[in-house]
Amino acid sequence: MPPPTEHTALLSPHQYQHHDDETSSRISKDEQMMGKSAVGERLRYNGYVTIDWLHDLVKDSYRYRHLHSLPGLRPRLLTLFDSLSGWLAVILIGTITAFVAFVVDVAEATISDYKLGYCSTNPLLSREACCEGKTPFLITGKGRGGVGKREGKGEEGCQDFKLWTQNFTAAFAVYVALALAFGCLSSGATMLTKGTLPAVSPEDEEIHYTITTPTPNIMDEEKKLVAGKTIYMAAGSGIPEIKTILSGFVIPHYLDLKVLLVKAFGAIFAVATGMCLGKEGPFVHISTCVGYNVGMWFPKYRDNGRKMRELLSAACASGLAVAFGAPIGGVLFSYEEISTYFPRKVLWRAFVCSLFAAIILKALNPTGTGKLVLFETNYGTDYQPVHYIVFAVLGVAGGVFGGLFCKLNFLWSRWFRAFGVIKNHPVFEVFLVVLVTTLLQFPNPLVREPGDIVIKNLLVDCNSHATRHSWICENEARGPDIGAVNWAFVGWLTYGTLVKLVLTIITFGCKVPSGVIIPALDAGALFGRLIGQSITSISPGIFAMVGAAAFLAGVSRMTISLAVIMFELTGQLDYVVPHMIGIIMAKWVADAISEEGVYDLAQTVLGHPFLDPDVGLSIVRRHNLLVEALIPPKQTMNEITVHVPLANKVRASLLKQKLEQLRGRGLMDAGLVLVQVHPHSEIPTLQGYISQSELEFGLTKLVPHSTSYSSPEFEVRLLGSMVDDDPGPDTLEVDLTPFVDRTPLSICAKAPLEYAVEMFSRLGLRYLCVTEEGTSRLVGVIIKKRLVGFLEKLREEE
Repeated sequence: MPPPTEHTALLSPHQYQHHDDETSSRISKDEQMMGKSAVGERLRYNGYVTIDWLHDLVKDSYRYRHLHSLPGLRPRLLTLFDSLSGWLAVILIGTITAFVAFVVDVAEATISDYKLGYCSTNPLLSREACCEGKTPFLITGKGRGGVGKREGKGEEGCQDFKLWTQNFTAAFAVYVALALAFGCLSSGATMLTKGTLPAVSPEDEEIHYTITTPTPNIMDEEKKLVAGKTIYMAAGSGIPEIKTILSGFVIPHYLDLKVLLVKAFGAIFAVATGMCLGKEGPFVHISTCVGYNVGMWFPKYRDNGRKMRELLSAACASGLAVAFGAPIGGVLFSYEEISTYFPRKVLWRAFVCSLFAAIILKALNPTGTGKLVLFETNYGTDYQPVHYIVFAVLGVAGGVFGGLFCKLNFLWSRWFRAFGVIKNHPVFEVFLVVLVTTLLQFPNPLVREPGDIVIKNLLVDCNSHATRHSWICENEARGPDIGAVNWAFVGWLTYGTLVKLVLTIITFGCKVPSGVIIPALDAGALFGRLIGQSITSISPGIFAMVGAAAFLAGVSRMTISLAVIMFELTGQLDYVVPHMIGIIMAKWVADAISEEGVYDLAQTVLGHPFLDPDVGLSIVRRHNLLVEALIPPKQTMNEITVHVPLANKVRASLLKQKLEQLRGRGLMDAGLVLVQVHPHSEIPTLQGYISQSELEFGLTKLVPHSTSYSSPEFEVRLLGSMVDDDPGPDTLEVDLTPFVDRTPLSICAKAPLEYAVEMFSRLGLRYLCVTEEGTSRLVGVIIKKRLVGFLEKLREEE
């Protein structure tokens, strides 16, 4: 095949046919076999619907011009409301998200502490709220008793917080039993959001074929249906699915109110188990659900997929803003990690959405501190240039963990979750993970608490008067000389780091609401505090802080947004440079080990489509391909092509037959391409495109019920206008010209494939027509799912 160039020699029909045959060889055997049947070939991701960004842009422009052209006072008021509706929507989203976050935070803290004891003055208070303003003490050593009566194991508490038992073994048993109950409750609630998509990736699910009663249009042919893919809407963080949605795909019911409620409820009990997961990722999903449900109140967003995704991008920002008390970091997170389309208008509205979420959350004060900063620190020492080496080492360690995490979690998911008992009983998997987690974490006081408390304790500065009597600071001060290394404490740090690393790998992907942000921060903070034990010149909490950022960067590959989140999270603006060093080193090392970050990896494991323009271009460059590589088989093109006579009318029975063929392939957002032969040319030229959904609407909603599709007098006008000629008195005619795209975008078959990747990703196309070089004859139609599936196959072959 010649290298792709912008100027290619014209090919004869014989030569072009040679390349068409070569292109067909790139299609899988299954697709070739299906291509010989009456229903064409199947595509990966058939069950996903896509939106057309350009179509929705034009649709919104028509709505805007119509609204602003109406005279009178009432239309002027409607116009004003329309202009303000976007700002009003994001204010509502930020406010509602803050209220939901408040409930989840308070409930999770209280329920989590039930594993150890309860507040005698008010059982609805967490241990921290119960002991606020009271003299704390450390439950450790002789004379104190409690779960930490062994030397070196302790809990901070007060007299009002009553432990269930003073016996270590009994307390251990209660801790494990309640954690298991919380885990099963969370996973059981998640099962309520089980849904099914009609198609799957071949390597993810077994494909079953069933023979159904043939329709009159495809008599004596098999209709082959692909088994549905099970998806638990409230499971995981939700970020991979939201990335898929914001890129232009549709996952039915994923943002429904039911999913929001189950996600919030499940996150409370999932985090309360003490598993290596966090509620920060689920907060992003929750805020997006809030954004979707609020957007449904406004016709401007309800009826336009492009406008709705603008609102959802802004809503994502408020989720991370309430999770970390980081409104600016939330905006950058939505821009850097989640959103595909993020113009300045969306940036401003995301800013306002995060702002109101932060204002309301600060007023509600779920932490009891009256501040947004969750892990406020104030280190009395500053770093020196020599410490840059340590920060770089932490970055390398974070990159190694991040790269290995992505590979090992992928292998674990493919192996462990392939067992029938685990695959068919997700609650049982959660039970096992909770059991292992509690057995490994309870003996170590560093990791016994929920993840956010763990990192809060690890970032403590022992030079501060207020924290000098904490368990960590007391252990760091032990030894023959003050400041000498306490090897027992080093052992606990090492043990905690290894346990967090292993448990995070096996936990991510369980069927409970969960995120990976807090576990990665915990593992990095433990490792950083461990490294800090050998460096006495500055507080080890500084290395814990940088290590946390480095490990999260290695897992997620976030950079700018993570640096901002860390200084908003800790209030330490002076340590932005160490964070930047650790983060960029972690990203470089992790990218060298594994190309995909955790959210991209999760999309692959879950089988969700996503078109990343940068990744797509890098794949195409390595294969030196032309657009003709994506041309569908001949049978498929025969199915989706409608030859329109010069009268511009087609029999309804033909359109009905082609609509049934599209349904038989399982496609949910394909369409029919319209071609016409003009008298002065023998070459069929492209005239338009009508989508499957609009064709189905026209044939079902605009046609009288008494009309028979088989009637030869029943015709559909697809091109031209009804005023061109009048139908005869015995002819029934339906005009579908308003549904036809008369200006479909097209590309030459000999163009470099990079052109198609850029057009689909930058313009948000749903389909792209392919024409023959030199003649402009239609030779193919590419839909977005074909391109995404094709790129993934190329990557799998590498």
